Formats: sequence, C-alpha cells, structure tokens
Amino acid sequence: MEDIVSLAKRRGFVFQASEIYGGLAGFYDYGPLGVELVNNLKAEWWKAMVREQDNIFGVDGAIIQNPKLWEASGHVAGFTDPMVEDVVTHKRYRADHLAGVDSTDLKELSKLLKGVKSPDGNALSEPRVFNMMMKTWVGPLEDETSLSYLRPETAGSIFTNFQNVRETMRAKLPFGIAQVGKAFRNEISPRDFIFRVRELEQMEMQYFISPKEEKETYERWRQFAWKFLTERLGIDEKNLQWHEHEADERAHYAAAAHDIYFKFPQGFKELWGTHDRTDFDLSSHMKVSGKDLQYYDEETKERFTPFVVESSVGVGRMLLAVLTNAYHEEDINGETRVVLKLDPRIAPVKFAVSPLLRNKEELVKKAREVYTMLKKEHGAVIWDDNGNIGKRYRRSDEIGVPKHITIDFETLEDNTVTVRDRDTTEQTRVDIKDL
Repeated sequence: MEDIVSLAKRRGFVFQASEIYGGLAGFYDYGPLGVELVNNLKAEWWKAMVREQDNIFGVDGAIIQNPKLWEASGHVAGFTDPMVEDVVTHKRYRADHLAGVDSTDLKELSKLLKGVKSPDGNALSEPRVFNMMMKTWVGPLEDETSLSYLRPETAGSIFTNFQNVRETMRAKLPFGIAQVGKAFRNEISPRDFIFRVRELEQMEMQYFISPKEEKETYERWRQFAWKFLTERLGIDEKNLQWHEHEADERAHYAAAAHDIYFKFPQGFKELWGTHDRTDFDLSSHMKVSGKDLQYYDEETKERFTPFVVESSVGVGRMLLAVLTNAYHEEDINGETRVVLKLDPRIAPVKFAVSPLLRNKEELVKKAREVYTMLKKEHGAVIWDDNGNIGKRYRRSDEIGVPKHITIDFETLEDNTVTVRDRDTTEQTRVDIKDL
C-alpha cells in the first residue's frame, strides 16, 4: 500500500484533500493524472453499461433529496455501524473492526471487547449504533423541519424516477436505470487510502424485471461485472474472487447477493456488488409516498411490483484496484523499474513525445509537429524533454504511458521515429504518417 500511495502522490494521481491544512480524514483529491484515469474508468463503464445496451437509461439525480426518500429506503433507521469510543481521547472506532468479527450485534461485540484497549491504550466505551448519513439543513432555519441529508448512495433517485424514466423513454420491462455520482458516508474510521472514505463516487445500475426473470437476470449481471473487470480493464483473474453473502450477511430484503473481491494491498476486499433486491425498493416508496409504482404488462395482463437486480461499484475502489493490478517492479539491466501496465483504453496518457536532445532546434521543432498532430487526435499526450532519454522512459513507465515516441536525427532524414513499448521496452521505427 505504501508503494501505491507514494506513486499516487508523486505522479499526480491522488492527493490528500486540503493537505496544506493537515488534510481531513476520509477525503481525497484527484490530481491531473488521477482525474484522467477516473474519467476513463467512468466512460468505459458508461459505454458498456448504457451505450452498448438497448434498454438501460442514464440519470443524474440531486445529491440532496426529500428526507422521506431515506426514511422509505431504511437509511434513517438502519444505515448504522457499531461504534466504541476511547474514554480518554474520545476517538471513535468501529466496534466490529476492533473485535475482528463481521457483526452488528451489540451484545456480542460487548462480550468480545471485554478488556480490549483502544489503539491509544485506553479503555473503551460500550458499543452503540452510529448513523453514517451526513446531515445538512435546507433553507434559512436550522431545525428539525429543515433537516436533510447528503445522499448515502446514488440508488435512491433511481427508484423515485422509475415512473419518469419508464414514461419518457416508453420503456417496457425489463429495463435499467444507471447513474454515476457522489455519495457521502460519515465513516467512523476511514482507512486504507481511498478504499474506505467519507466522500465517494458510485457507478450503479438498477435493473427492473418481472419476478419470473429473477434468477436468469441476476446471473447475467454477475457475469457482466466479472467480464468488465477482466476484459475491459485488464484485471488479472488471479486477483479476483467471488464472495457469496450468507443469509445472515444479506440485507433483510435481499434474495441473493454476490460481491467480487479484489486482492487489494490489505487483502481480498469487496470491489463490485450484484444484489437481488426483490420488490423491496418500489414497494417501500409506494408505501411512504402513496404513489402507484406498479407495472402493468400488456401481454400477460398482469399488474405487479417490479423486482430489482442491482449492479454497484465504487469509482475510488475501482481506481485503487486498477493501480494495484497494474503496478509492477521489474529489474532492467540491474536497475529497478516501476511500471504501471494499464490497459491502453484507460491509460491517462496515451503517448509521450520527446526530442532526443532539447538543445537541438531542428529536433525540437519536428517533435513539436508530432506532438501537435497526436494532441489533436488523442488529447491525452504529454511532452517530455527533461533529462536524458532513459529518465524520460522511466517517468512514462511510472504513469502507464503505452507508447513513448522519440524524434532523433534519423527522423530528419526519413520521417521515421522511435516508438518504445511500455510493457516490453522494445523499440521500433515507425513512419510519422503511421503513428
């Protein structure tokens, strides 16, 4: 993890938020290369999830919604974690993490934590529940009537827009609604870099179906997630494994739940979830709102509440997984080379362009022509004329540039350039018109 964090800071992928003021736990900023990589990940997901599908439609819901939405979804009452507090420092910790168990039972946790000290060596309070939703107030008065929340997930506005999307897009079941957006969770103890944070971004799709299509649809979206990670992002299958939720792990309304675990630096942890949510969501919103969200099937003449299969992944966790999967240290001629073997489709920079010598005007001029040509075509191109060519190659390797192009004296004679491959380090001569 230290290697990944160091690379992320050193090469402009991820910075600590408000770092000059000492930072703020659980919040991070994406740097110049980080935002490019994140945008590529989101674009690839959107392409596969929305644009390549016939019946999935995108929305972009507001971060602040009517608080009744979160009552209906169960977040006001149930979006909680067990917490203990250091009685001296008053620092708060996840009780289940300190106990080393996956449990929210306060009595069980109390027994397990008997005699356990805080990380600072002090006594701990009794476990209690802690709601993770971040509160805010809408309007000029800060009282109970204006209390609202920053959304803890993006799915809420998908469910409340079910009828809007169905009617405006003339959609028939089965169809899905997808969204990419920010969510906020007041985590007790954010940790492991960008793995567990308080401000996160999610990519979620809720697929609305007839109950008769439940099992087949669930399996389809399970396989979609696996194929996306391996085929679209190039993640090695040895770094992935399935985790099926047992009955006591699942939400009370879920008929099935599978997570894809990725081998993060801290071990195999959840990356992408596929969940069978049955008819819980639309039924709950019908009950609280009083609106009819049922679906009438004109062919079967049946009226029913649609079931939902959810596909959900966090952008930050996907970024961390991609960086971890791509990070390699290799020995080249007795030197250690750090290289990010990113799939070229998501690499933040596609080409690096260098004149062999920065003080030779004719080389610099020609290199600028090549740079400008590629910049118009691909956008994600960098110029590097600092240091010797070996150092430039190392910098390109560290940020995952697939191809490094060098303009040398031979270029001036025959219009060919040296193209170095990031993964193999092989160099070939290519005509400029063929770049």
